[in-house]
Amino acid sequence: MAYYNDVTRRSDLIERILTSAGNYLATAAERRAKYRVYKTTIRELDMLSNRELADLGLHRSELKRVAWEAAENTTR
Repeated sequence: MAYYNDVTRRSDLIERILTSAGNYLATAAERRAKYRVYKTTIRELDMLSNRELADLGLHRSELKRVAWEAAENTTR
C-alpha cells in the first residue's frame, strides 16, 4: 500500500488562511455593496406612483427584478 504525505510548512498554511480570509472579506464587501444599491433602488422606485412607473415602462411587479439588475450592473 502506498502512502502520500504532503508536508506543508507553517508559513504556507498561514498564507493560505490569510488568503482565504481576504477573499471572504472581499466577497462580503461586494455583496454588501450590491445589497445597498438594491435597497436604494427599491426605495426610490417604490416612491413613484403607478403613473410615473408606467411612464418609465415599468409595472410594480417588476421592481425587484429592475433593482437586482441595477445592483449587478453598478458593482461590476
